[in-house]
Amino acid sequence: MSLYRDAAIVLRTQKLGEADRIITMLTREHGRIRAVAKGVRRTKSKFGARLEPGSHVDIQLYTGRTFDTVTQVEAIMNYGQALTDDYQRWTVASAILEAAERFTSAENEPAIQEFALVVGGMRALAENRYEPLLILDAFLLRSLAVAGYAPSMTNCSRCEKPGPHRYFSLVGGGSVCADCRPSACATPAPETLELMGALLSSDWDVASASDGKFRREASGLIAAYLQWHLERGLRSLPMVERV
Repeated sequence: MSLYRDAAIVLRTQKLGEADRIITMLTREHGRIRAVAKGVRRTKSKFGARLEPGSHVDIQLYTGRTFDTVTQVEAIMNYGQALTDDYQRWTVASAILEAAERFTSAENEPAIQEFALVVGGMRALAENRYEPLLILDAFLLRSLAVAGYAPSMTNCSRCEKPGPHRYFSLVGGGSVCADCRPSACATPAPETLELMGALLSSDWDVASASDGKFRREASGLIAAYLQWHLERGLRSLPMVERV
């Protein structure tokens, strides 16, 4: 039996048999893993309530042939429970957890930066630190950057001509100049690109002071850019309450 221990945040759960669950989690040192939690659906389970989506835990597992098996769980923070009373923040949290699973497509590969982004985003939501939709867009932009898909906000992404530029291309990697722009481009407001740059760089003073119409435009661009690079959208994103 090969035991190991790690910090993890639960992304998703699936029923297995009559009393077990498969837990999909993102760990700090071992990346995304799937493990069997035996008996967690029974009322007398020792750690069933600690393995819900959004739970930040210290977990011990042993290595199995198909799935690892959970042997011990210590709660650090149950972000899911803290967000269940607020529909908008819970749907934002669901989108963050789904995106984290999509950005870590290979199992057992360390994803320390993505793990830190997920924990930081869930903590900011639970503490109601910033407007929920800004937290979501900041998380998606930074996850794209960690994956190597950071969009350019100022210089042309093709020829590096200094900007800001009028055009934004999903295919071209963000801002593009008039000479490099492909046939299909968006023409966002300069304030929208400034907001996206602020979210990417954690300039929350600028982001929080932004106007609602620029936030909506930025959210649309980010969702489209995300879908282009992930090749399909997030199922939970249309459920996010946008006020």
